[in-house]
Order: sequence, then C-alpha cells, then structure tokens
Amino acid sequence: MEKIGLFYGTDTGNTERVADLIKQKLGADRVDVHDIAGAKKSDFDQYQKIILGQPTWYYGERQSSWDDFWEDFSSIDFTGKTVACFGLGDQADYAEYFIDAVGMMHDVVLENGGTPAGYWPTAGYEYDESKAATEDGEFFVGLAIDEDQQPELTEARVNEWVEQIKAEMDM
Repeated sequence: MEKIGLFYGTDTGNTERVADLIKQKLGADRVDVHDIAGAKKSDFDQYQKIILGQPTWYYGERQSSWDDFWEDFSSIDFTGKTVACFGLGDQADYAEYFIDAVGMMHDVVLENGGTPAGYWPTAGYEYDESKAATEDGEFFVGLAIDEDQQPELTEARVNEWVEQIKAEMDM
C-alpha cells in the first residue's frame, strides 16, 4: 500500500489536531505525518501523494515553521505527485486574508509540476478575500477550516474532504 505524506505546521495545536483527524479518516497505516518544523526537503521524495497543511496567521502570514522551511519547500520538484492542501484561518477577524497560506502552498505545488487535489467549495464561509480562492470564487484550492468561528463544522468538513481526496488520488 502506497503511503501518503502529510506535512503540517502548527503554533497552537489546532492544525495538528486537524492533521490527526485527517490521518484517522484516511487510516493511520496509510499516512506518515511530518511536523514541518522537523522536516527536510528529502522527506518529500518518498511520496507520490502528499497533503500539506498550515494555518494563516495575522495579515496573511505563513505559520512560523513553514516560513522557516519556505525556501526549501519552494525548490521541491512536485512532478508526478498529487497534492492536496488544507488550512486554518479566521474568516471574521482576518476576513481579507482567510486561509491565504493555502493559496501560497498551492501556488508552489503548481509552479513545481504538482497535480492539485482537494479543491473545496467557498459556500458556507463569510470572508472578504483569500489567496486560496479560485479566480471564479467558487472554490478554495484546499480545505478551509475555521476553528475560531465554525469549530462545530470541522469534523464534517474533514470527513467529506477526505472522501473527496480519496477519489481524486485513487486511494
């Protein structure tokens, strides 16, 4: 069975909890989880299916460990890899930057030859702008989680998204 690499960064533990939930839903035996704080560029080489996650901080900033790893991340060759992204943000207090970090990760994956998976509808969210929204505004380029304003929706969103990426990644 082909393993999935799940790479996440967290400061408060919320993104780690979502990463763990994703791992549980996919099957713990199918997923290798990596905290990006301890990851190396070469860790990505062993996976053809990858999930990336991080929160967006303040005014559209990457999570601190992702920010430290960004130069290495930006040079990874994603050719032949299918990549799904998820992110956490606060659509009320940071409505102009909601899950921007997901858009930044997605852009690197596309620029470096990866195939995206896991686009998620924007319906049900109230935000002003997002680097993670598609041009038509119908989708985010990854799963959007808001533990500040909609924590009661997290588990159902993760469950639905995991089923979606299973189909898109032929799992």
